[in-house]
Amino acid sequence: MSLVESVRELIEEAAAREGFARVRGVRVEIGQLSGVEREAFEFCFELAMKDGVCAGARLDVVATPGRGRCLDCGREGPLAAVFDPCAHCGAYPVEVLDGTAMRVIDLEVE
Repeated sequence: MSLVESVRELIEEAAAREGFARVRGVRVEIGQLSGVEREAFEFCFELAMKDGVCAGARLDVVATPGRGRCLDCGREGPLAAVFDPCAHCGAYPVEVLDGTAMRVIDLEVE
């Protein structure tokens, strides 16, 4: 819930700064390795966006897969969890390259 409340605060600050009256849609990136549970985020979003400038805002989630680079063989590939071995050679550690972010991409406003 605290993540959704932070998103709401960002939106309200943007509304005050930019002068829009209503948010129709919010597009959020949630990385596979971010630790954010998508279903819980979606549930909390509905609860937190009931009134004010965010009332009735639609949520669109862009899922970003995990990706890493093996420090042993140097190859890049998919990464399902932060401490998984290299998908190519099985070595550890794998440097995380993508999939850890959780951010607001854009807003649809009026």
